[in-house]
Amino acid sequence: MPDEEPWSPAAFEARYAAAPDPWSFATSTYERERYETILSALRPRPHRYHLGFEPACSVGVLTAALVERCDRIVASDVSASAVARARVRCSALNGVRIDVGSVQDGPGTDEPVDLVVFSELGYYFAADELPAIVTGVRDLLAPGGDLIACHWTGESPDHRLSGTTVHDVMVRTLEADAGLVRSELHDGFVLGVWHAR
Repeated sequence: MPDEEPWSPAAFEARYAAAPDPWSFATSTYERERYETILSALRPRPHRYHLGFEPACSVGVLTAALVERCDRIVASDVSASAVARARVRCSALNGVRIDVGSVQDGPGTDEPVDLVVFSELGYYFAADELPAIVTGVRDLLAPGGDLIACHWTGESPDHRLSGTTVHDVMVRTLEADAGLVRSELHDGFVLGVWHAR
């Protein structure tokens, strides 16, 4: 592990260089249940999202599921190794673009998105940074678009905030611009869904 802070891009790249799936996103029962909860929070079929954005996509497990409900999806991760694996995973799927980049970089298009999945990401920011990150994500959404956030509620030395703190910050930050339509505490994670006004 490099000397950078454990939430830095270099530290994430080091983890992915050392292991193909360091958080077991592709194999964990917990992750599968978390993904199913996120997918259940999407608008009911036959609704399809026009353009989705998934920052911090890791190895693309959730990306591959989300594209089934989106005409197009842009995913990104700060780790080039993670992006390479996500691209392989999604290579046979239409409408997917996966870039190296951070949530602050956005989806790389001026076109408004109607779905953002902000998952396992918020606790890597400091408390004074997170409101601006959340506001930036909100500003990507077209009116009526959906923001789905999901974060683990356990403790980790590389997290700067807890998952419940992330959720609370998001609730406060989005209060004026997006309606909270779903807020759930599950066994091990918290889920929030907002509709942009």
